[in-house]
Amino acid sequence: MEFDFLTPLNTDLIIKLKKNSSQHLSSKVVFHSQDDFPDLNKINIAIIGVLDNRGVDSMAIPTDLNFIRKELYSLFPGNWSKSIADLGDILPGNSIDDTYYAVQKVISSLIKKKVIPIIIGGSHDITYALYRSYDSLEQMVNLVSIDSKFDFGKHDGRNLSESYLSKIIVEEPNNLSNYSNIGYQTYYNSQEEIDLIEKMFFDAYRLGEICNSISISEPVFRDADIISVDLTSVKSSDSGNNINFVPNGFDGKQICSLARYAGISDKVSLFGIFNHNASLNESILVAQIIWYFIEGVHFRSNEYPFGSYKDYFRYIVPFEDQEIVFYKSNKTERWWIEVPFFSNEYNKHKRITLLPCLQSDYFAATNQELPERWWKAQRKSLM
Repeated sequence: MEFDFLTPLNTDLIIKLKKNSSQHLSSKVVFHSQDDFPDLNKINIAIIGVLDNRGVDSMAIPTDLNFIRKELYSLFPGNWSKSIADLGDILPGNSIDDTYYAVQKVISSLIKKKVIPIIIGGSHDITYALYRSYDSLEQMVNLVSIDSKFDFGKHDGRNLSESYLSKIIVEEPNNLSNYSNIGYQTYYNSQEEIDLIEKMFFDAYRLGEICNSISISEPVFRDADIISVDLTSVKSSDSGNNINFVPNGFDGKQICSLARYAGISDKVSLFGIFNHNASLNESILVAQIIWYFIEGVHFRSNEYPFGSYKDYFRYIVPFEDQEIVFYKSNKTERWWIEVPFFSNEYNKHKRITLLPCLQSDYFAATNQELPERWWKAQRKSLM
């Protein structure tokens, strides 16, 4: 059984967590113990640790995630209705591919059960296993990475954490519908990588763009299936990472805001935080990132693609020789733009889909300015 890959939490840790007051988050969480495994039919969110950092360092030892758990479960929950379980850890396999296999099997089973996994620990290449978890679901996948780098490095078996995206793109079956990067820093990425992002019509937003207006990231998250956070995208002064010093990056408030946007997205079904050393300082931030993601999940509104068109206002903008159609939710006032795809035998997309956008995209269209994400999505359908 796939859940046999999960190792229960240490008994002493569970005893210590249960000493918290009934108001702390620990009292709201069901733990995988030596004697009991949570009933997943009653769970909405599952927290899982991955103890394999070999994607960064082939000689890396397993990371102790107890600091993160102690910090997280000592926080006070909001008025949440979602049930949460901590399913324990996935231990390193004999090879990194064995770890990928275990992660893939566990995550795939949880998603099929409509449980949202939150992954902590492990190097960023674990994202590859998260992506492969959707193979059995036979769906196209939108991946959003919060990272200072694109991770298009050479796939030569070394430094997998900075080359996993190349593996995703070239390997069959290719179920990647779109990749978006939030917060890249130009000097960490070669011009060839930046050109490849453009050539494949992927979305990429520089750190400065997001810091100046963090709300521009919301439509990107709204269209995502997987959110993968590289904690080195946060500057060391805020993350507490003094092992690999990062002078520039998101601050604590910004990364938590991004996590909340990710949680609010009705479409996001998987959230992971990677490349942290689980020191006490970093653990405090990771715990708060997870808290904000769960907070976002609580405020989901079940809009497109799960809602009905009758809940939207429809706006038609004449544009050159065509019409661009926008939808505005009368519930949350969020916007979508209609994208016509050109069907062919190789295309797995629906003929018409709605792409999340901002109100400013509607105003731009009325001024005869074509929204960039709309243009990229349409061009991609022709590939």
